Amino acid sequence: MKCFMCKGHLEDKLTTFMVDLGKCIVIVKNVPSQVCSQCGEVSYNNEVAKELEKIVSTMRASLTEIAVVNYPPNAA
Repeated sequence: MKCFMCKGHLEDKLTTFMVDLGKCIVIVKNVPSQVCSQCGEVSYNNEVAKELEKIVSTMRASLTEIAVVNYPPNAA
């Protein structure tokens, strides 16, 4: 598979996803990703993107300022 930004080679890696929701920062560790070996662009498949949306939605309702979770969140 090729990077949509620079057409470089994509490698499967675990990365950290972060989003700032204004009142809360969500950090998700060990996210399965495709990372471009040339430009470093990170992309996610549809299944992973849906799971990240679920995690962010759940954390949006929390009362914490910073939430750090592992992917998948139900793994021990």
